Amino acid sequence: MSSLRLDRRAFLRGIGGAALALPVLEAMGKEVTNHVPRRFCAMYTANGMSLPKTEHGIDEWSWFPTAKDANGEFVFGKSTEPLQPFRNKLSFMGGLHHPSGPKADPHTCSDMWLTGAPLHNPKPGTYNTVGLDQMIALHTKQYCRQPSLILSIDAGTGFLSRTGTISYNLEGRPIPAENSPRRIFDRLFRGDNNAVAERERLQRRIKLVDAVADSAKSLDQQLSKSDRERMDQYLTSLDEVESRLIASEKWIDIPLKKQDYSHLNLDASNEGEPAEYYKTMFDLIALAFDADITRSVAFMLNREDGMGISDTFPIKLGLGRTHHNLSHATDKEGQLNFAKYDRFLATQVAHFLGRLESYKDREGSVLDNTIVLFGSGASTTHNPRNLPTLVAGGSNLGLKHGKYWRKEDARMSNMYLSILRALAIEVETFADSTGTLSESIFTKG
Repeated sequence: MSSLRLDRRAFLRGIGGAALALPVLEAMGKEVTNHVPRRFCAMYTANGMSLPKTEHGIDEWSWFPTAKDANGEFVFGKSTEPLQPFRNKLSFMGGLHHPSGPKADPHTCSDMWLTGAPLHNPKPGTYNTVGLDQMIALHTKQYCRQPSLILSIDAGTGFLSRTGTISYNLEGRPIPAENSPRRIFDRLFRGDNNAVAERERLQRRIKLVDAVADSAKSLDQQLSKSDRERMDQYLTSLDEVESRLIASEKWIDIPLKKQDYSHLNLDASNEGEPAEYYKTMFDLIALAFDADITRSVAFMLNREDGMGISDTFPIKLGLGRTHHNLSHATDKEGQLNFAKYDRFLATQVAHFLGRLESYKDREGSVLDNTIVLFGSGASTTHNPRNLPTLVAGGSNLGLKHGKYWRKEDARMSNMYLSILRALAIEVETFADSTGTLSESIFTKG
């Protein structure tokens, strides 16, 4: 018996071919029994955060903390107060920037937020480099049904410098995002109960994708340069679909964790009530993490430069102007309303952190084993320095929270390398990193 070795995906077959996954057993080896899920979620909002001018006398509405209490601890500003229950589970990170940021079109800040490009050594013929979420997916996809989950307020990829996605693949090409709660739910949680039929369906779809990809590559050779660029995006989309299908096929025989979906509003729409839409999207991410369907998520909450439907959300919330317009406001009322929209977003993020905290892993909560990154690609209007950045979770991964950490001109890529190390992904560098963030919230170098 001591020589028995079981695959971590081992299952038992019963009457009629029904399959049940085995629990985690010692016979699966220490790499399985001692394995703690390590997850990552990046959430991006466009147009920066409100950092009001001093002369307006509303410093308490600054996104970055501006005050300390009697114990010398930072005090949440009014725009981030909803996050206060998670004080010991999060930290503000000041002074971060991408060295390529000041040299680039300011509207590329969403494109480069997770990559450090486009000016940092993209491969010849490409615009960008790999994003942090996809580097993480490369190392975690063996453990879960879907390599990654890529979401956005607007589906697809958008276009250069006005992208609708923050996720870039290993070749530096944009990966299309999904924005429909119902389609996301169906993709993640709803499969055919008949494993044989489901496997046949997936194999047919994989063959179809292969056939379409071959035809597209043949056509690509006959196209103009601009059409080839469009075809590159199309082929990237096909590659993403195929990788998801192949991953799904491997997991057909393993049942999903039983969960309660009754709180989901799958009819929520980005054209409806903003809070309900964000709540549903965050609930889907939390459920996906809890069921270990994926360990890498990127969610673009807003698009740059007034693009997309979310630009109207502040108007729907009674704040008078569009999101992009508020980000350019120099008057007191405009800057205050911009800060109030930041508070709205903080409320949604707090809901998400609460969901992650409520779901339990074998060791700690899902939040304890997940690094959540929330921020923007600009501070004030088109300013590529001191990027508003909040890191939450990861207490079981060596993160020490409750801080407002700040270091002038710290490289965002150094923080990304620190995140990779905390996730036990031992790479030497990421993008233009020069090392990890020393003396910060990250205790693993």
